Amino acid sequence: MSIAKQNNSATHTHSGIAGKHDFTITVYTENQVGLLNRIAIIFSRRKINIESLNVSPSEAEGIHRFTIVISETEEVVRKLCRQIEKQVEVLKAYYNTDDEIIWQEMALYKVPTDVITEKVKVERLLHQHGARAVVIRKDYTIFETTGHREETEGLIKALEPYGLIEFVRSARVAIIKASHGFHEKLKEFEQTEPGEELIENEFLDKQDEVFTM
Repeated sequence: MSIAKQNNSATHTHSGIAGKHDFTITVYTENQVGLLNRIAIIFSRRKINIESLNVSPSEAEGIHRFTIVISETEEVVRKLCRQIEKQVEVLKAYYNTDDEIIWQEMALYKVPTDVITEKVKVERLLHQHGARAVVIRKDYTIFETTGHREETEGLIKALEPYGLIEFVRSARVAIIKASHGFHEKLKEFEQTEPGEELIENEFLDKQDEVFTM
């Protein structure tokens, strides 16, 4: 299988390391036990840190979608995708820069409820960051927000002086801007490489020929 890439521009340099950029790898697979571990080993053998990993159903029934974020050179990412596609259950692997995708991360923040009710500034901060309350108790309130990494981290710093109790962030979810959906790719694949049609009892009247050693 060929490795798909819509655009070769890599504009975001990660951590100031020359030649390395943030890439989002999207892998479409069958849902098989043990596949996640085998994909993770491909990265660990090369000592490549996975910064974010999300697995979810895709738009195609029975097909799952891995979204993996790493910081590497494009050449290394291209080789990784080739290795990933060698796995039997993998249907396709794509890689993209941040400019080529729409992506978000979700974050949850637990803060003391009394701080919110007493300090108008905290309520204003939460509103500015688009946070919404998902749980409200006497002792704490949990807020949820979505955005890019710098946005969710910005709210952490803003809430720290007011007694931030707990914070957790999800993995990245991403949509490829130039993609028309994987179900369209499946249709193309079926048209170019149709499977053999099974005919029930095709050899029923030829038993002597079939079973003759």
